[in-house]
Parts: sequence; C-alpha cells; structure tokens
Amino acid sequence: MKVLENISDFFGRYMALIVLVIAALALFVPESCLWVQTSWVNYLLMVVMFGMGLTLKLEDFKLVFTRPKDIIVGCVAQFTVMPLLALALGKVFRLDPALLAGVVLVGTCPGGTSSNVITYLSKGDVALSVGMTSVNTLLAPFLTPAITYLLLKTTVTVDPVSMFLSIIKVVIVPIALGFIINKLWGKFTQKLVTVLPSVSVVAICLIVAAVVSHNAEKIMTTGAVVFVVVILHNLLGYACGFGIGKALHMSAPKTKAISIEVGMQNSGLATSLAGTAFPDLAMATVPGAVFSVWHNISGAVLANIYNRWTEKEN
Repeated sequence: MKVLENISDFFGRYMALIVLVIAALALFVPESCLWVQTSWVNYLLMVVMFGMGLTLKLEDFKLVFTRPKDIIVGCVAQFTVMPLLALALGKVFRLDPALLAGVVLVGTCPGGTSSNVITYLSKGDVALSVGMTSVNTLLAPFLTPAITYLLLKTTVTVDPVSMFLSIIKVVIVPIALGFIINKLWGKFTQKLVTVLPSVSVVAICLIVAAVVSHNAEKIMTTGAVVFVVVILHNLLGYACGFGIGKALHMSAPKTKAISIEVGMQNSGLATSLAGTAFPDLAMATVPGAVFSVWHNISGAVLANIYNRWTEKEN
C-alpha cells in the first residue's frame, strides 16, 4: 500500500507535467495514442467522478447552511462569468460553430476537483472550495444544459434534455455511488483515497490522449486560435473571480477560493458532453481537452503567486 501511496503522490505532484507530455505526444505523434478510443471518454470521466464521490462527506454540504452567502456568490460567479466569457471570446475570435460549442461547454460546466487541490496549495479557503464544487456539480444537470441552450441556440442544435440525462449518468450517479460507499464503508474508503490522485491522473491523461490524437490533424490546421482562446478563458476567469472577491470585501483565503473555482472548470465533463451533445461536431471536444492540459499548468503557477501574496500580507 505504501508503494501505491508513493506512486499516487508522484502523480499528484507532477500532474501538470504528465498531462502536458501526453498531450504533446498525442498531438505530434498521434498514432502512438490512437489506441485510446474516444468512446472511452464517458467511462473514464465516470471513474474520476466516482473518485470524487468517495472523498465527499455530509460536512462538505453544511456550508450551504452555515455560509450561504459565500456559496451563493461562488455559484452565481461560476455559472455567469465563464459562460459569458466563453461566448465573448468566441465572437471576438470568430470561432467556427464546433469550436464555439466546445468553448461554451467548458464555460457552462461546474468547477472540477482540481480547483480544490489548487486552493489548498494556494492557502485558500479549502472548505469553501469543496462546498462550491459540490453544490455547483449538483446544479450542473439543470444549469449546464439551460445556459448552453440559451447561448448556442442560434448557432448549433442543442438538446437540453439529452445533456441533462448525460450529466446525470456520467456525473451524478458515479458521485452518488462513491458518496454512499464512503458513508457505509468509510474506514475502507479512507485507504483508497490515498491512491485516488493516480487513478484520476491516468483517467484524465487517457481522455486528453483520445481527444487530441483523434483530432490532431484538425487541431494543427486551426492554428493557435484554440489555444489562445482557452488560455484567455482560464486567465480571465481567475481575474474575474479575484475581482468579485475583492469587490465584496472577502478575506484573502475566500478571494483565492472564488478566483480558482471560477477559473478552473470540469473540462473532462465538457469533453464528454461535446461528444454526446454534438456528435457531428468532432472539434467541439477539443477545447475541453486543451483546457484540461492548460488549467493544471496555470493552476500550479497561480498557487505560487497566491502563496507569495499570503507571505507579503503576513
């Protein structure tokens, strides 16, 4: 078990670098990753979500009642800032319908578990981060399809009901199963939690490998635009979240948590939804895959910056 914990610690520590290497390999030597099928994406995401469920406790939801203002601010920011930024960037860079759909999906998805890790590394309010991620994820089956439909209805065909059912199947059911198992057999799951980072990293790497390798030629032909849009989307999300925290006179730890939660998305879910909601738009899966690579890199850098901010305040 100790060996597995050490391996998991290694994966968690170097996640950004590992995902970046896999993405580069899939892009420049696509044949090396073509064995990973795009049809696996949903199942891989279910593994990640099941792992998230295993880490959840009832205490994570108590913040809804003990600190409702903070949770509401985080939820409203999550489901307004990133979707609107996605639409604005899509219009400014004149993205084609497929890429626009993919970028908007990234924006309308909830925050991912990576935000909790980065908040911890940033000395932010981890309890608030976990609370926001949990609540936003539960709201996702309703808000993600609705907002996506409102923003894309004049550009592409959007089926909100199909998206709702897909999120229930791929996200809510695995999380619920993990949560129930953790509740019933907590002592056993606590041992598993130590190795979950390695499982999640492997699953994310396979998702990135599948999407990037099967669309490598198209990604290369789009030029730098998809990378520029994804990077701006993420960085502007951090900045807007930080601005909201400051405008509401939140403490430094809370401001960090809001900033990170807004800027970091469940891009794996965006990739999964793009494949099921827009099966005829293959490139719609690409922004989510690129975001998966980039936000782990930017998150690590941001944690370092926020740590310096904490040191200066002290």
